[in-house]
Amino acid sequence: MYVALWPGNVYPLGSYWDGKGTNFALFSENATAVELCLFDRNDKETRIELTELNNFVWHGYLPGIGPGQRYGFRVHGPWKPQEGLRFNANKLLIDPYAKAIDGVLRGSGAEIFGYSWEGEEAGKDLVFSELDDAHLVPKSVVVDQSFDWEGDQLLRTPWHETIIYETHVKGLTKSHPDIPEELRGTYAGIAHPAAIEHLQRLGITALELMPVHHFLALPGYLLDKGLTNYWGYDSINYFAPFSGYSASGTLGQQVTEFKKMVKALHRAGIEVILDVVYNHTGEGNHLGPSLSLRGIDNTVYYRLIDDDKRLYMDFTGCGNSLYVGHPQVLKLIMDSLRYWVTEMHVDGFRFDLAAALARELFEVNSLSAFFDIIHQDPVLADVKLIAEPWDLGEGGYQVGQFPVLWSEWNGRYRDTVRDFWRGEKETLGEFAYCFTGSPDLYSLNGRRPNASINFVTAHDGFTLNDLVSYEEKHNEANGENNWDGDEHNRSWNCGVEGETDDPEILLLRERQRRNFLATLMLSQGIPMLLGGDEMGRTQKGNNNTYCQDNQLSWFDWNLNQDNEDLVNFTRELIYFRRQHPVFRRRKWFQGRPIHGKGVSDIAWFNPDGTEMTDEQWNIGYAKAIAVFLDGNQLASPGSRGEHISDDSFLMFFNAHSETIEFNLPTVFRLDKCDWSLIIDTKEPRFIREEKIYTGNQAVPVVGRSLVLLRRLE
Repeated sequence: MYVALWPGNVYPLGSYWDGKGTNFALFSENATAVELCLFDRNDKETRIELTELNNFVWHGYLPGIGPGQRYGFRVHGPWKPQEGLRFNANKLLIDPYAKAIDGVLRGSGAEIFGYSWEGEEAGKDLVFSELDDAHLVPKSVVVDQSFDWEGDQLLRTPWHETIIYETHVKGLTKSHPDIPEELRGTYAGIAHPAAIEHLQRLGITALELMPVHHFLALPGYLLDKGLTNYWGYDSINYFAPFSGYSASGTLGQQVTEFKKMVKALHRAGIEVILDVVYNHTGEGNHLGPSLSLRGIDNTVYYRLIDDDKRLYMDFTGCGNSLYVGHPQVLKLIMDSLRYWVTEMHVDGFRFDLAAALARELFEVNSLSAFFDIIHQDPVLADVKLIAEPWDLGEGGYQVGQFPVLWSEWNGRYRDTVRDFWRGEKETLGEFAYCFTGSPDLYSLNGRRPNASINFVTAHDGFTLNDLVSYEEKHNEANGENNWDGDEHNRSWNCGVEGETDDPEILLLRERQRRNFLATLMLSQGIPMLLGGDEMGRTQKGNNNTYCQDNQLSWFDWNLNQDNEDLVNFTRELIYFRRQHPVFRRRKWFQGRPIHGKGVSDIAWFNPDGTEMTDEQWNIGYAKAIAVFLDGNQLASPGSRGEHISDDSFLMFFNAHSETIEFNLPTVFRLDKCDWSLIIDTKEPRFIREEKIYTGNQAVPVVGRSLVLLRRLE
């Protein structure tokens, strides 16, 4: 069936079609033999031994083999689990460098495990399995990487102009009535004009997609409960876009479809950021299946416990951790990142549990080899890098500790803003820091306000609607007796748990949603909006929908009037932020009078109009504060070096339950100015009828609300 094998080349790893044939190359330091396995349309397997070995790379070239060819590897070597060696050639293995994968792993029968289920329970992973699993394992696919980008390039939107929208490929469009049914829930669905129009009208500049690396979609522990791995945080390959999100096919068509999506988003001025999971894989712990890296070279790819290499170090809570200290693992990650930038035109990455990548031994090291390599890489030097700055290991909470070039999900911002608006005591000082970009976290190591990715909600946790509607998680649908998910959500149900018809509670919840959105969009730093929050999306109190591939997770595009109003309010907020550079400064506030100006770029006031003192920041019961932002004191020039100025603003925050009347500050003669009302979150939209405050007029701010005034020059 196939012509003779040529020696081929060590580079590139994976499968590479040159127009005449395909080169195959696989790294395995401890293997004794490697077989390339080719599959025809009827799944008939042909095995070809790769006899060439250089620098631990097994390689060969097959003339006549081209795009669409499905394949896998069988890797021979010692079976010594106590020493970390788990080779088993009965297991078909996915190419770590495959650019496309056909199908998903279905089921969790005994065949996909390297060990025999017939062994004693205490040590069954030590018993070698002779079962073949080729009929169950997804096949790697040779692809044609050519694509007409029509001049498309990375957008390189400046950080301070960025508005991030975190969403799920399937969830965003699965229920969209204006998208053809066959395209819903796919890459093509996101590329559809109806989806792009919504993002454009909102003012989104960057779409952050939850994992699209091919992942373990149907693990047995979920299938037994009728559930699936919806979120996708169990990668089994770092190059192939998940085939389940493809409307056009799985033999390489998913690669082209993904590229078309990126090109369409770029044309609309929207960057693409990928949520990537390089800290662990879907192979799990010592009792997990052998699907790829475990069977290729377990001791190279995974962190094993030194005095018992049968077991895995687990800083992720998912059973294993990649051994980033090994040069080949670093190469795998870097090759993957570069591929998604150069070949797929992705604009940036959000690194899941990024602290795990910085562990050289046990401690998190901000100067680890991982960061050193990324910082010197010319391809990655100009893309957006975002860290989820924690993992589950000891000392894993590293908010504020990542090096320059990195932005971070600011978990402290989320917690503080939630606490402030639900009326917790002793939050005023922390709230002020968060509102100004968290300079106490990020300014000391040379970073700018863009280091702080501000968010109130994310995929992991309550939606915005549920944050103001539930105090307890309601995860019964996950089949884990409501034991899963975070217990401490810093949420407030406004008086009733869950759905209600009480008009006063509904009005309060709507006001709270606007408070959170306005705080997020008017804070310094980079706002990240959880997709669907702008339209009141609910998960019915479930704060861990990782396994809910259904209406609980999908967007509901049939909006009632309140949620239509929320969409419009969010759109106005984003537009307002983009129009006013004072809310998206590139440099930190000085916080003191500017020399020769007699005015400060920022100042904080009590409700009576007096400036805050050091002692007053520490008053535990204080829940109301005003802030002045001077638009004439922007330290950074424009893109062409021109001086930038903006309007000046007064903001009043009232997290008390009762109305507070704020006085206009006398400092800097602010009470001598005319102030126009722009936002009052007790109203469902920006203020249309002009309302002016001046002199000793009090500004009423109802309980649980925010008011924004603009100075009239």
